[in-house]
Amino acid sequence: MAMDDDSFKQVLDTVSRFARERLIPAEPIVEEMDDIPEDIVQDMRDLGLFGLSIPEEYGGLELSVLQESQVVEALTYASLSFRSIAGTNLGIGSQGIVMEGTDAQKAQYLPGLASGELISSFALTEPDNGSDASHIRTSARKDGSDYVINGTKRYITNAVRADVFTLFARTNPEDPGAGGVSAFLLPADTPGITIATPDRKMGQKGTKTSDVILEDVRIPEEFIVGGPKNLNRGFRTAMKVLDRGRIHVSSMAVGTAQRMLNEALSYAMERKQFGVPICEHQLVQGLLADSQAELAAARALVQAAARKYDETGAAVIEASCAKYFCTEMAGRVADRAVQVHGGAGYMADYAVERLYRDVRLLRIYEGTSQIQQIIIARNMIKAAANGL
Repeated sequence: MAMDDDSFKQVLDTVSRFARERLIPAEPIVEEMDDIPEDIVQDMRDLGLFGLSIPEEYGGLELSVLQESQVVEALTYASLSFRSIAGTNLGIGSQGIVMEGTDAQKAQYLPGLASGELISSFALTEPDNGSDASHIRTSARKDGSDYVINGTKRYITNAVRADVFTLFARTNPEDPGAGGVSAFLLPADTPGITIATPDRKMGQKGTKTSDVILEDVRIPEEFIVGGPKNLNRGFRTAMKVLDRGRIHVSSMAVGTAQRMLNEALSYAMERKQFGVPICEHQLVQGLLADSQAELAAARALVQAAARKYDETGAAVIEASCAKYFCTEMAGRVADRAVQVHGGAGYMADYAVERLYRDVRLLRIYEGTSQIQQIIIARNMIKAAANGL
């Protein structure tokens, strides 16, 4: 379901102004604090940014994937860190419940997630299993009608803020692969959960990631996402969530690349060398033109993937193509933006220095660029083998 065009235009215009007028001026504060000020978080709640993808019946805006992608692009014109605090609620932290949850699970969690009063977190990655998520080691041992969970999750976004985790654990030890994994809704105050000190990272200050340690955490079987009938089907849930999430990350890459390109263009028009603005020099023009061409291609690609998802409910190869191209594109634009700035681009006084560091993560999470290449190629081969 999509919001009507007039209402959506108002939402998009509001988010765009919010990013430029409220969030960008606060970027230096976030960089210094390594946190998002609570008054900004409340403003984001008031705008409905925590519930973009959650159905209206639970208090969300229920945007289509295409509409969500445009709002995310507008929001991430400001620092990616601002999006991170709401990102798990409107993406990987809520969509497992939206797609697979029972009616009771949806009623319990989605209203709070849509309002931003609850924060969700997606606990899949482990110390030894990131890209190879089908071989996770966190165990969930059956004990009567409960499961007892032990293991460690790593680099879990918003873990320190989380009220509920969508957590993946192995419920069938006889199956070492994807078929033995289940997804659980795990309240963060469940005894036995320890949240480690937030990680120190290259960039995206204000974004909180942490280890989550689980020691004899007991949870009833009805907390399996979708209920006991979905036992050992958690990996399928994860992949469905990540397909949509990859379109979301692609939109982030487009939004931040547009910001970096605009910063580079503005600097090139003001900075003079050899008696003229450097934008008059053809080699600088080449850096700007290459960035503009790639950005236009990336925006078209992510919108095509979003439309396919809205039309069919799936877009596996399209989402991976978008995630791969858009995030790699953003890295190239970041490099060119620093180059246009010259020595100034290496200085913390200029936004491109921080944006250059922030954007590097996009090529890693939600599946690395190399994982996207594998997904794309395997689906190409499968389609060809089936005569499609």
